[in-house]
Amino acid sequence: MPFTKFGLLDPLVQGVLAAGYVVPTEIQSQAIPAAIEGEDIFGCAQTGTGKTAAFVLPMLHRMFGRSAAKHTQAKSLILTPTRELAVQIERSVSGYGRFLNVRALAVYGGVSIDKQIKQLRSGVDVVVATPGRLLDLMSRQAVRLGHVEVLVIDEADRMFDMGFIADVRKIIAAVPKERQTMLFSATLSKEVRQFTADFQKQPRMIQVGREHNPIETITQHIYPVTKEQKLDLLLHMLEYKDMDSVLVFSRTRHGADKISRKLKHADVNAASIHSGRSQNQRQAALDGFKAGKYRVLVATDIAARGLNVEGISHVINYDVPAFAEDYIHRIGRTGRASALGDAVTFVSRDEMPYLQRIEKFIDRKFVMEACAGFNYAKSLGLTKPVKTEKSDKPAAGRGKQANKSFGSVYSGKKAPSSRPGKHRKNTSRRFGR
Repeated sequence: MPFTKFGLLDPLVQGVLAAGYVVPTEIQSQAIPAAIEGEDIFGCAQTGTGKTAAFVLPMLHRMFGRSAAKHTQAKSLILTPTRELAVQIERSVSGYGRFLNVRALAVYGGVSIDKQIKQLRSGVDVVVATPGRLLDLMSRQAVRLGHVEVLVIDEADRMFDMGFIADVRKIIAAVPKERQTMLFSATLSKEVRQFTADFQKQPRMIQVGREHNPIETITQHIYPVTKEQKLDLLLHMLEYKDMDSVLVFSRTRHGADKISRKLKHADVNAASIHSGRSQNQRQAALDGFKAGKYRVLVATDIAARGLNVEGISHVINYDVPAFAEDYIHRIGRTGRASALGDAVTFVSRDEMPYLQRIEKFIDRKFVMEACAGFNYAKSLGLTKPVKTEKSDKPAAGRGKQANKSFGSVYSGKKAPSSRPGKHRKNTSRRFGR
């Protein structure tokens, strides 16, 4: 069903079409009609399936379908866990509502609160907020939530992960009980289920895809490598593979900065983004990555659910994430909205337990791969030969040497895995976050 068949206001349809989208994703097809009818929504879908439009479009339809009059106080509130995601949702609201002249404002920490207070007092339609900054604004009586008709809680599972759920409960208590509530989450934990039962009224449950599974358009690769050679392997891949827009994940802020510096030293246009940088620095790095100024963006998990960049060809887990859930959200930055993408994970010997947790979490065994053409200078102590991929641009004389050090398991460790596959370019464009 195209967007024109949902019964959305004509200016909203025009906004969607102006953005270049025609075909909705599955979560949008199921959530939008139910939300237009006023139902509470409990949506579970994998990262990159278009959840933002699934709540923004019906929210704006409700707000402007009743009255086009401007109000001083916000009619809709969207709660999200990260600053980056708040900014991107604000842009989505403004973009889809461009022909409605929507006044949206993202409020978050790390920047001046005085400017946000001034903008709130001048009047807004939609507030997109991180919980901590919103509570601060509420304590200063700079924002009132008594007129909120639509409450959206995005990335609910991440709210739990980041310890924000107590703040979210305080905010919910300040919102009118008579409202429409939409909650979206990438996973369905026991905590999220109980949480939604506390404040939603017979919500329409919408689940797209199998829980815990990375979306099917992502091809996953596992490359065992020593810690000392991870950077060399990354540089080799950037030189010899077709990698246009690459998101690299580091476990620490120090690691992200170090990787970025090393890449720049090797004449690779790179930037880093993490919680230790100012909001202006983070936004400049993200905008530069989106515009193609930077070929590589190095990030910590703070960005795993806060990045919305079309055309990311590869996600590289330079460090294996300590939490299996973060693996899903990291690799979900590519292969978005039915596009195709590749995810590569570098695994050192001491990271094997983390990889095994991921296998258990997604119920899948990975197959180790050797990167063709890369000179593995040190043996990893593996016991069996592994699949060696075909190199797009092999380095002369290196292929045979690469196979000597690899096996399907580390000595004395349980065998892990990945599905081989050459990167394929996006062959379809669907509407997604």
